[in-house]
Amino acid sequence: MRRVRRRGRLVALEGIDGAGKSSLARSLAAALRRRGLSVRLRREPADRRIGLLAQHAGTRDPWTGAIYFTVDRHLARAGLERDLARYDIVLTDRSYFSTLAYQGSLLPAEELRRLTELEHRATRGPDLVILLDLPVDLALPRVGSRAARLGLARGPLERTRTLARVARSYRELSRRHRWIVLDARRPRPELLRQALVRLGLEAPRGGPRAKGNR
Repeated sequence: MRRVRRRGRLVALEGIDGAGKSSLARSLAAALRRRGLSVRLRREPADRRIGLLAQHAGTRDPWTGAIYFTVDRHLARAGLERDLARYDIVLTDRSYFSTLAYQGSLLPAEELRRLTELEHRATRGPDLVILLDLPVDLALPRVGSRAARLGLARGPLERTRTLARVARSYRELSRRHRWIVLDARRPRPELLRQALVRLGLEAPRGGPRAKGNR
């Protein structure tokens, strides 16, 4: 009898711009591979052109921006499903929760409900979310430094008021869905260790191995 492979686990890293999601994703992927797990790294938006359209449209109309991001997510779904069938863990830098936090936090309650339903239909929801929580006054210098390094201007969503609103929305989502929340002010090696502990792959200091969220 042919063995049916169990679907991989989808782990999403969330947080405002500058929180360090990409850095943690790379470090976490390397650490998981050292532990013998197969890992696939993904990021959203999958299509950068659609992502740019979504950002600029969202400054004028959050619903339109959200729909662009949702279309990108839906187009990428087949690839995500293939990755989940092949790898033990798929790490994604952002998920549909980013759209709910950024654009959804500007929508009336009824439109937010409709958007949430669309996201659930468009793609797979993450099995686990890790939120990197960083104060906006610390995130902005990181964003500015990154933009200068790449020779780019700040994106339309990388503004103080926007990030403060989004940070509040993320914290509300984390409470509602019981995410893992890490203090992004901590040094990178400590963040990595905490993520591994919460995933149940490293013993906490002074205690038995953590079970992690399931």
